Amino acid sequence: MTEVRPIVTELLGQLGSSREARQYLEQFSRVNESRFAVVKVGGGVLAEGLDALVAALAFLHRLGLYPIVLHGAGPQLDQALADAGIETLKRDGLRVTSEEVMAIARPVIYRENARLVDALEHHGVRARGLLHGVFECNFADRERLGLVGEVADVRLDAVRGAVETGALPVVACLGESRSGQVMNINADIATRELVWATKPYKVIFLTPTGGLLDENGRIMSAISLTNDYEGLMAQSWVHSGMQLKLAQIRDMLEPLPASASVSITSAEKLTRELFTHTGAGTLVRKGERIEWFEAVPEARRAALEALLENAFDRRLRSDWLERRPLRGLLMAESGRAAALILEGADGVPYLDKIVVTPEARGEGLGAALWQALRARCPAMYWRARINNPIAGWYFQQAETSHRRDHWVVYTIGIDDYAQMARLVTDAAARDSGWQQEPG
Repeated sequence: MTEVRPIVTELLGQLGSSREARQYLEQFSRVNESRFAVVKVGGGVLAEGLDALVAALAFLHRLGLYPIVLHGAGPQLDQALADAGIETLKRDGLRVTSEEVMAIARPVIYRENARLVDALEHHGVRARGLLHGVFECNFADRERLGLVGEVADVRLDAVRGAVETGALPVVACLGESRSGQVMNINADIATRELVWATKPYKVIFLTPTGGLLDENGRIMSAISLTNDYEGLMAQSWVHSGMQLKLAQIRDMLEPLPASASVSITSAEKLTRELFTHTGAGTLVRKGERIEWFEAVPEARRAALEALLENAFDRRLRSDWLERRPLRGLLMAESGRAAALILEGADGVPYLDKIVVTPEARGEGLGAALWQALRARCPAMYWRARINNPIAGWYFQQAETSHRRDHWVVYTIGIDDYAQMARLVTDAAARDSGWQQEPG
């Protein structure tokens, strides 16, 4: 990467965290260029957020990063078919593609590919549109679906060739049979096949909503398929489109390593999603179990203490755990994340310590741990030093915060002000367990 220092400086001005940004830059720079990331761009993003998309991709290009961009054109095709008086018909979530539909779909997809390539070129980014030659297909179901392709092979020569010449590959969701018949491919399925073929470091879905939404229309920050999938699929507010996307993402991640994940975000927040631990959107990961223990198992105590001491760069007293009225321990099965919950004042859980390794934060394990913690403790309180490096994140999660000497005490789920005052006093006076408190 050339001229990294001024580029990093610009990045830090956007994100405000030098340590996180440099960590990710180092990780990304070690990845083969054509395996950095697959970015799936929905047609809605091309229609409503092209400028933000191009700006984000241009920034990555300046860093020497070459994501493979794969785009759909669903809304554009819906409109073109409506203008032509042709009904949009879908079966099993797939667009039925007759020859009449294909005659309209091809020029629409060509046009959207050219729009994105031209916009990148005008932004000073070399880009290469790949309309054909990447996906070899068989008919998915000729009678029911028409010219819809089932991917039989992914050919990466053109993708690698683009990256080797310094151009971003921009791939359309069209495939061909061996005889040359052009077929329509569902964009999520095409992304899955491309991910399986390239095994990228990052998989990113860009959508107008910027993430998957919960029943209240708020973006869910993290989903662990191991812990959350069955429960989510049973929810009445998880409609068919979201069910399909979750099922496709689960299928995509199944053969990949345990650390694999899919980030669903917006074009405007793509940079933050890539270069910060907290991200911006929904991180869907294969996940690992977050285990609950009512007492710290002897077999896990040494690992827990090492995790805490390495994270805080301090030494625990030998009796630190015995002096704590433990309510429970949440710990990831890998041992890379943990939350220690104590009995607090008025019976309210007190979050004594929470820790996640930097690498695990990048995989979304911290968000999964917090989600498990909130499910266990709808009301709780905790404290952190004023200069704590993740104080900003604590402020985002908490409902109230209170300054007490060199501490900030946070609460969630507490409405009674007299009780809140007791919790703040209790938190500020608690023993830390460290051999020596910093001044």
